[in-house]
Parts: sequence; C-alpha cells; structure tokens
Amino acid sequence: MPTRTRIRRLAVLGTRFLTVGAISTVIEITVFNVLHYALGWDVVTSKIVASLVALVNAYFGNREWTFKHRGQHGRVLELVLFLLVNAVCTALGAGIVAAGVSLFDSPGPVLVNAVNLVSIVIVVVVRFVFYHYIVFRGVRPTVASAESERTVG
Repeated sequence: MPTRTRIRRLAVLGTRFLTVGAISTVIEITVFNVLHYALGWDVVTSKIVASLVALVNAYFGNREWTFKHRGQHGRVLELVLFLLVNAVCTALGAGIVAAGVSLFDSPGPVLVNAVNLVSIVIVVVVRFVFYHYIVFRGVRPTVASAESERTVG
C-alpha cells in the first residue's frame, strides 16, 4: 500500500478516534466534576470512576465507528483486551492527576481541571496506539469471504 494511502487511512482513523474521544472527554470531565466538586469525592476516586463511565461510550464508539472494519479477535477477546488497555490507561491517568495535584498546596478547580486535561491528552495518545495495534487489529472478513471459507473448508 502506498505511503500516501496509508497516511490518509491513518488520518481518517485518527479523526474518528478523536471525535469519539472528544465525546468521551466531555462525559469524563462532567462526571469528574460532579463527583469531586458536587459530591466531595477525592480526586483519584473521581478520576477513576469518571474514566470508567466514559469508557462505555469509548468502546461502542470505537468498535462501531472508528474501527468498524477491523477486528480479527473474537468479541470476548477484543473486550478483554479493551478492558486491560483501559485499566492501564485509567491507572496512568489517575497517577498523572495524583502527581499533578500533589505539586500544589491547595489547587483550585481550574488547576485541578488543567491537570486532568493534561492527563487526558497523554492517555489519548497511549489509547490510540493500543487500540490501533492491539485491540482492534486486523481486517474483519467480509460476509462473502466468510461464506466462501465455510463452503471451501
């Protein structure tokens, strides 16, 4: 495949991934702020729960839109890989938030959210790499090729 075509396909994937990610980010930030500021939860617990809530949107958005043409794994393995990748990414995000907030004596809402956004940006890059190369890898067989494999085999 020519480099130009490969770059174009990666750009389309990246754009779709970022769109799903933007929606998930709005969900995550909203849940984070409700839990931390409205309900008084600590930042790390708020971050973890908010990430998990946003994950539901991220899985379905990426599975059914961004990477809909991919997926050599069965659904169960794909879901297990998705959850493992996101457990690592959630821990990474929570660690960044904890470390970032601990650098300041009494950070206000703007600073806490700025640290949270930095963590989200870092985790987005890590997630895309893992989704692209591990979770949603390979090309899904078309219906015609799947049927011809059954009749041949």
